[in-house]
Amino acid sequence: MRAFLTAWLGLWLGCAPPALADAKWVATPYAPPKVVFEFFLDHPQKIASALYWLRSLTNPLMEAPYNYAPEDLDVVVVVHGTEIVTLAKRNEARYQEAVERMRYYAELGVRFKVCGEAAAEYGYALRDFQDFVEVVPNAITELAHWQQQGYALIVPRVMERTVDLDAIR
Repeated sequence: MRAFLTAWLGLWLGCAPPALADAKWVATPYAPPKVVFEFFLDHPQKIASALYWLRSLTNPLMEAPYNYAPEDLDVVVVVHGTEIVTLAKRNEARYQEAVERMRYYAELGVRFKVCGEAAAEYGYALRDFQDFVEVVPNAITELAHWQQQGYALIVPRVMERTVDLDAIR
């Protein structure tokens, strides 16, 4: 029995996995995107995090190795949650950083579309919104329209971090 265990242990040790190799970097050959973002957030302050999703799409594509020009990126943002208040002119001071970021993206060609039904629910008229906003009849219909045109749908999930990163690294 001892000889069997020794032989088995020798075979097991001889089959040890190879040393782990490092990960490798892959530059996926991305084409210029056609994307529609759905912003439907439960708190207006979450607009800042949702805009990071937009940045995460655009920045890598405008940098090396892709170097796409802003006009190569076809991006639409449909807004119909509580974050709609960030686009109201009267709230600009309160949400100044988010408004400046949205204005920057709008200058790059990103189209911001607000649901007309949601706007009416909040008591907003066309004159109440920033000049880069387009009001559309309905967010759900708008989302379906862009998807039918071949746009990929991205729905940012904005969660609150409850775990310290250093504790889980």
